[in-house]
Parts: sequence; structure tokens; C-alpha cells
Amino acid sequence: MNKLLPTLLIALLIVTCCLSCKVLPSKIENGYSYIQKDGRAEKEWKLVWFDDFNATSLDTTKWTKIPANTADWGKHMSSNPLCYELKDGQLLLKGIKNPDTLTDKRPFLTGGIYSKGKFAFQYGKIEIRAKLGCAQGAWPAMWMLAERNKYGKYPRNGEIDIMEHLNFDKIIYQTTHSYYTLELKQKDKPPHSGTTKLDPNQFNIFGLQWYPDKLIFTLNGKETFRYPRISGVDPSQWPYDQPFYILIDQQLGGSWVGKVNPNNLPVQMEVDWVKVYQ
Repeated sequence: MNKLLPTLLIALLIVTCCLSCKVLPSKIENGYSYIQKDGRAEKEWKLVWFDDFNATSLDTTKWTKIPANTADWGKHMSSNPLCYELKDGQLLLKGIKNPDTLTDKRPFLTGGIYSKGKFAFQYGKIEIRAKLGCAQGAWPAMWMLAERNKYGKYPRNGEIDIMEHLNFDKIIYQTTHSYYTLELKQKDKPPHSGTTKLDPNQFNIFGLQWYPDKLIFTLNGKETFRYPRISGVDPSQWPYDQPFYILIDQQLGGSWVGKVNPNNLPVQMEVDWVKVYQ
């Protein structure tokens, strides 16, 4: 009887693994890219990845602090601890006046995180619950970029802006960018951007439902804007057939949002949770 026990345990483990594989909505490539299985468009969403920020420090198996870069949105990005705080189950991403311009000459510092190289997904639903901070020059954003360069350098792989908010606005922008919209200037065939009203002083759930033939943007579970894949146009219209990673950042300044008023700082975005379904 004892000799049979290890064999039975192994058999049970194999059966359990097989059953688990059958119910998974995705296959995982490279250990972190969740590719939704075919034929799930009409099936119930299943949670495949999340962070509720209930830890005492940022989960670095899921996120990396976004480094500074030369883009309008990224010139103030910083890993400075003053730009980040985990408090009461929320991640606070802050835009602040730089306290040490001798070491770093930039006037402002901002906090942001991305899942690049740690989590990406192709098709599914993402929802982010957060409260936005308002300030002149504040530009909080939740967006996605391609994990790999399937079609070449930016903007050929596309960009999905789940939410962007400017200054003290009571609207958000939800947008797609690509070679088709930026280089070929095809911004209306189909329309590539929409706006929707919100109360920035309240927590809201910003979302995207991503299918092989359309992007459906949502706010608090309701559809707000849709970007479809269309036929008969340049193929660059739809680069959204590959894994994308997540970016969440409290940006400051830039040609779109305008100059920063230092008297309005600090400003912060309070992120409650991030959930991805397939």
C-alpha cells in the first residue's frame, strides 16, 4: 500500500494540472505574456492578474519605476522615494517640486510604474480604480505599449491610452495612436479618440475591453468610446494583435498639458487596484 501512495499522488497531481490547464483563459509565453485563447469573445471574463497594493512596498515582480526619458510625458519621471507611497492599500504616485536641484537640475519629479518585461497581455479586459489629482500642469495617465517591436519602432506598434487627464478638467481623453494615426494622419477613419465626463475628486474605474477586432474604452463599467478594426485601409491601422504592457504615471508638464504651476504641487494619483481579465 505504501508503494502505491507516491504513484497515486503523482497521478492526482497530473490530473489536477490537466484540469487547471483546461480552464485557463490564456496561454503564457516567456513566463509573463498572457495570450488569450481563441474563441473567448462570448465567454465570461476570468481574472488572470492583479495588484491591490496592500503590501508595504511596491511589488517589483510586477512593476518597475519608470525611468526618465526625453518624451514630453517622461522628462520628470523619477525613482525618488518622495514620488511614491503605499498607504491604506493604495499606491500614491506623486508630482512634486524637486527638493535637490543641485544633484538633479530638473524643477519637478514625478512617479510612475510600468509592467514592462514582467507582465503583458494580448486581448482581455483591464480595469484600474483610482482617484486623480488636479493641478495646473498635471497629466496623470493610464496607458499601454507593445511589449515587443513586432512592426518596428514607435509608433508602428501602437499605443492605447486608457485614460489621460489634464489640469483641472472634468473630462478624460481615451485614445489610440499608431503609424496610421500619427504618420498617415488617419485620425477620423475611424475616429481614434474620445472624451467622457467624470468627477476627478472621486474614485473611478478606468477600463478597456480589448478584442481581436475592436477596442472598447469604459468608465465605471460603461462604454465610452470604441475603436474598431476596419478593412480596406493601410494595415498599420491595427497593430493591436500583440502583447502590451501597462503604464500608470503622474506626469507633469508638456506641450499638450501646458506649464506647471509649482504652487499647485504636490499633486498625486491614488491607485487602489489594477485587474486584468481574459
